[in-house]
Amino acid sequence: MYVLDEKKNVWLHLIFKIRGTVLPRIWPRVVTVTVVAVVLTVLHEWKIKGLVTLTPTPFTLIGLPLGIFLGFRNSASYDRFWEGRKLWGALVNTSRTAARQYLLYIGPQRDGVPVQPQNPQELAELETLRKTLVMRTIAFVHALRIALRGEDVEQLEPFLEAAEVKQLRQEKNITTAITFRTGQMLHGAWKRGWIHPWHLPIFEGTLATLTDIHGACERIRATPVPFSYIALIHRLVAVYCFVLPLGLIDTLHQYTPLAVAMVSYALFGLDAIGDEIEDPFGMDTNDLPLLQMSTAIEINLRQRLGETDLPAGVQPVRGILY
Repeated sequence: MYVLDEKKNVWLHLIFKIRGTVLPRIWPRVVTVTVVAVVLTVLHEWKIKGLVTLTPTPFTLIGLPLGIFLGFRNSASYDRFWEGRKLWGALVNTSRTAARQYLLYIGPQRDGVPVQPQNPQELAELETLRKTLVMRTIAFVHALRIALRGEDVEQLEPFLEAAEVKQLRQEKNITTAITFRTGQMLHGAWKRGWIHPWHLPIFEGTLATLTDIHGACERIRATPVPFSYIALIHRLVAVYCFVLPLGLIDTLHQYTPLAVAMVSYALFGLDAIGDEIEDPFGMDTNDLPLLQMSTAIEINLRQRLGETDLPAGVQPVRGILY
């Protein structure tokens, strides 16, 4: 995600900024259409016979529905982007909730009241379990990012045992495997008397929420905007921009390429924005900063464990947060 420098003049910065915009994606198309407009303008001004021109009326009639189509398409893409951001916001809250539950509500019970373990070995096992569950929550967050971006599962080695990381390489769905194993550990703690029966459904509800977030992210990732709709938009925009000089040349003459460049920049730009934010979990310039958010969650949860050697927060790279 592109991060705007607040210290700079925002208006001028936005006008002249290239990095973070769709211009690097669309400039070849804009240049190509403009060159075509220049050639047609030269032929028209030289009175070359056989050059057919059009009136602006067809472009006016087509331009209105084309603008509506682009608006609907970008709205659908932004809905996917915003839903992805809300899901990761929910992941932040649920992860913090899970860590609080693990650290405060897991321990020996006596008549439904938590008591301090008297056996030093039991106390050590209890502290290990609490820390392990919190680290597994961190692992789930990073695993979700890894799954959405197709990254290497070896990034989970700081949070899980080596044997489990090795097993995860064989898993089709690493986040499901992590939550399943976490559920097994909670079940074992309940059988040992370390979780009150009334609290067990709460822990299960937290895992269910993590699973729901995971499933919703998968739905966005695996269900793109229908291809036929995208193909239609691309074709309409391309045909409109390439034929546009024929509708302007009788009126604007030598200024036709300039008008075509401006209109094509707007239409190709809107089309490219829809493509870029359609999948909010990717690595495009304006996609969600999943690495920054997952690292922030890791820092928050490690602090709850009392750790002081925390990872550094993710900083923008040339203005881009990943």
